[in-house]
Order: sequence, then C-alpha cells, then structure tokens
Amino acid sequence: MTLLQLHEPGETPLPHEGEQTAAIGIDLGTTNTVVAIADQGKPEVIRGEKGGALIPSVVAYAPGGRVEVGETARRRLLDAPETVVSSIKRLMGRGARDLKELSGSLPYDLAPDDGGMVRLTVSGKRLSPVEISADILRAAKARAEASLGRAVERAVITVPAYFDDAARTATRDAARLAGLDVLRLVNEPTAAALAYGLDKGVEGLYAVYDLGGGTFDISLLRLEKGVFQVLATGGDAALGGDDFDHAIAERFLEQRRAAGKLAAPASADAKMILMTARLAKECLTEKSDGTWSVELGGAVSRHALDVAALEKLIQPFVARTIAISAGVFDDAAVDPKSIQGVVLVGGSTRVPAVRRAVEQFFGMKPLSNINPDEVVALGAALQAEALTRGSDNLLLDVTPLSLGIETMGGIVEKVIERNTPIPVAKAQEFTTYQDGQAAMAIHVVQGERETVDQCRSLARFELRGIPPMVAGAARVRVTFTVDADGLLTVAAREGSTGVEQRVEVKPSYGLAEDEMARMLRESIEHGRADMERRLLIEARVEAKRSLLALDAALKKDRLLLDAAEYAAIEAEIGRVNAAMSGEDRDAINGAVQALERAVTPFAQRRMDKAFAEALSGRSLDSVAERMEAGAKKKAS
Repeated sequence: MTLLQLHEPGETPLPHEGEQTAAIGIDLGTTNTVVAIADQGKPEVIRGEKGGALIPSVVAYAPGGRVEVGETARRRLLDAPETVVSSIKRLMGRGARDLKELSGSLPYDLAPDDGGMVRLTVSGKRLSPVEISADILRAAKARAEASLGRAVERAVITVPAYFDDAARTATRDAARLAGLDVLRLVNEPTAAALAYGLDKGVEGLYAVYDLGGGTFDISLLRLEKGVFQVLATGGDAALGGDDFDHAIAERFLEQRRAAGKLAAPASADAKMILMTARLAKECLTEKSDGTWSVELGGAVSRHALDVAALEKLIQPFVARTIAISAGVFDDAAVDPKSIQGVVLVGGSTRVPAVRRAVEQFFGMKPLSNINPDEVVALGAALQAEALTRGSDNLLLDVTPLSLGIETMGGIVEKVIERNTPIPVAKAQEFTTYQDGQAAMAIHVVQGERETVDQCRSLARFELRGIPPMVAGAARVRVTFTVDADGLLTVAAREGSTGVEQRVEVKPSYGLAEDEMARMLRESIEHGRADMERRLLIEARVEAKRSLLALDAALKKDRLLLDAAEYAAIEAEIGRVNAAMSGEDRDAINGAVQALERAVTPFAQRRMDKAFAEALSGRSLDSVAERMEAGAKKKAS
C-alpha cells in the first residue's frame, strides 16, 4: 500500500527537486539580453565578470568558425563589421517575402529568397534568426552556469506582447538549440508588472509602457491579491530605439550627400553608421549637443547634433507609441489618467522626450525606480521560480489579435476575439454547404477584418470522412486552443461519426508588425465598409444556396411544370445570376424574393406529390388511427 504525503499549498516538492539544475529568467532583447534568477521570491540579475548586467545582443562569426557574443562581438564592429549581426530579434518569425521591401535599408546581407524564413549571409554562412538568437541564449546560459556553479537547463523567456505565433515558435526553437527547456514564454510587460507588483505589493490598475531597441508594447494590467490580469495589450514589433538610430543615421547620410560625399553605404558601412548614431543618441540623453565622425569610402565627415534636432527626428516614432497606447485604453474603456501608475520598461525609455510624452499622456510621472533594462528579466526569474517551486501568484495574459476560420464567400468567422485572456479554448459549430459533402476545408486566419483577403493566413487542413448528408445537416465542431505561451492549436470534429482532425499552427514565418498594426487600424477605419461587404457576400451565398436547391428540385420534378411555368422560372433564375454578378445587395435579395414567388406553385405541387406518395395504398381511416396513436403517445 502506497502512502500519500500531504503538503501545504506552494510547498509541494516537485519530481526534479534536489537535482543540481536551476531555472532562470531571460529577457532576450533586441539591443541587450539580461539573465536573472530568483530565490525565495527575491530576484537578482546575474552579472558578468566586470559587474555588468547587460549582454549586448550582438554576435560575431569570426574566421575559423569561432562565435563571439556580447561586448567582444560589438568591438568587432570597428574592424570587421561584415562578420557582426545585431538587432536580430526584429527578424524573428519573419519570412523572406516580408523583408523584400526592407532589404535596402537593413544592415544585413540577405541570402537568396527560398520562400521560408529569412536567412542572412555572414562570413560565408547562411544563418537564420533562430540560429543567431540561439547563440545569444547560449551566452546567457553560460553566464548563469558560471555564476551558479551548476548546470542550467530550464528557463522562462520573455517576448514582446505583440509577437505573433511564428515569432513565439521561433523563440522556443532558438532556446531548444541553445540547450534550454522553455518553461513558459511570458510577455515582457507582464514580467515587468510581476517584478513591480511582488516587489512593492501594489494593487489596482497599472500600465506598462515598454519601449526597447526593436519593439514596443503597451499593456493594461489589473493587480489584485496575487493575480496579474492583462486587460488589453497593443504594440508594434518593429518600433523602438533602432528606429531612432536609423533616423539619426539618415540625417548624417543626407548631410554627407549635401556636402558632395556620395559614397553609398554597404551593409558593413551601414552597421558602423548605425553604431555612431546609437552613440549620439545615448550621449544626448545626458548632454545637450555633440559632434560625431562618419567615414565612408575613405571620406570622413563630421556631424553636429543637439537635443532639439534629435527630438524632432524621433518625434514621429514617439507619437506612434502614444497613439498605440491610446488605442489600448479605448479597447479597455479606461481613462489613462485613472490608473494607479505607469511602469517604464526598456532602454529607450531613458530618452527624455519619451518620458515627457508618457508623463503628458498619463497625467503622472512614470515609475522608474527599478532599472528599466533589468526589470523584465527580474520578472521572468520570479516566474521561473514559481513554475519550479510553486507560487501563490497567477498570470493571466491575453491574445493580441483575433483568430477565426474562413466560411463560404471568403468571410471570416472569429472564434477567439483579441484581448481574450489566455490560456483559452473556444469552440463553434459549422456545417456543410452542399448536399453529400464528405470533407470540409478548414482555413485558420488571424486579424480584425471581415474577409479572408484582408487577414493573415495561419494554417489549412481538411476534415474528411463526413457522412453524406443534405446541406446543413452535418455538425462540425471547430475548437481553438491558445496555451499560456500564446501558441494555437485547432481541432475539428464531426458530431455523428466522431471523425477528428487537429493541427498545431506553426507557420514558417509570422506577421510583420506593421501588418498587425494596420489590421487593427483598418478594422476601425473600414468597419462600415467591411460590414457592407460582408452583407453583400452573405446575400450572394444565400442566393447561390437557393439556386442549388432549386436545381436539385427541377432535376427531380421538372414534369410538374408546364412549358410556360418553366420558362418563367428560368427567367427569374437569370435575373438572380445577373444580380449576383453586381454589387447591389438589395438587388440580389429582391431577385431571390421574386424567384421564391415564381416557384411557390411548384413547391406546393412537390409537397402534394410527396404527401400523395406517403398515402399511397393506405385508407384515410388507417392514417387517422396512426395520427391519433402518435398524439396519445406524445401526451403520455
């Protein structure tokens, strides 16, 4: 007989307890990566030999196959920039086709397009963002192991709240390559709130404004009795400090062109210019002006820049963050000035212009008493401890974009609306369109628009084995499941047979964030037009359904009509087809109603015929007796 040992909540020993492994939290950033660990609810950043917390997210692929990460890689920008890759997070989950319009402005040499995930050519190698990110994660893992003196195999890794399914999957794959088991992917704003909430014991509504090197997130959270619930989230996975750097670099290049120094930068030169621009931005965070040198093609130029000029350059990007923030508060129906506090996250929030804009929008000074570069990693470490040793705290995130399937006519039927708390599972029933239909194509899409061509395709699969039935009789239950990491699984099941098919949605690359932001913006701007288009498509679908049903009836009972009646119905069918080819929904509905009036006598004769066939060979008395017996049975 086995005895059960009971423990208080949060004190249950786990199967791995006692092993010499640790779970860490990693903030895999665009500009810098930070690793932390928590013990008894107290998180601490793991620092390098020189005491620094930041690992620059820069990788150098030196000759001979040697890989360098961090400060040593960043120093290689000075003498061998062609071997160095930075800001790779911006390319996570993105495909080669997504970057065609960007290839001229990216400081990378892109490998030939193979139709899948984008790849870079570095030191003669073709490398994906997943492989490069894995090298950064290996460096974080090595730092933790050196500090802790034991193996590290598990981690909680943070991602932007607006990372789509493909980018999250790519992050998991990178961790797997680095030898890390991902306990959970946590949204960066949620991790920051976790660090603040547990550190200060605060409750109420808080906003987390997260502006990093390559991504922006804004989340509204309710903190109450250990529950961290995300009410709404928004963001832009291609907006951050890198855009500030690009704006400064473009100004320097324009000044060179105006001075007659026309050398166009190669990708290696572009990296040098961006590094100089980043240095200028960082210096102007504390100084009022400065002068920087740029060398291209042997020609050196000097460029002066002051705070006023910098703020004018970056103003459009800062304004975008505020516009996105306003949209999130509109979604949640909350006044920005009614929250208890706003938390700043990300190195780009050190820019004075950003802080002023945040303070003006929220009507209060933002909280910044935890280092904005470190707070996300601290929250990730707390969640890693909670998942391995237990915790009384609960994280409730949301899905950033709606998920649904394509229905007849290319219409999107949303199954999970955006800003739905996750993990979540929702199901909806669908049916067949044609008589005898034995299979159903399931097309999974993501976005806010009403039609498939305006949303993003995620996956397609088929449910086969549906028993032949009349149209509309089959019942196919489609279930969408989004796990705590924000990853989607879709299942379809036919009710009468139990036939089922499921797919884990793993696209080869994900949504470009400008596409995400466009989806949300256009869903508002074009809401009325979208609904009118949907109603037009529905009218066409209903008209087509009526024509199919009539065609089947005519094939079976054409002889119930004389020549004149048949000709009249044919004429009405022609009018319906003509209306369907147009854009007037009222004309389609009117033509269908006229057709229904024309076929009413035909429908009555078919009913009479069916009734007569049912009574064939029976007396009226026997029919009456059967009806009376049925009524008595029903009453009993």
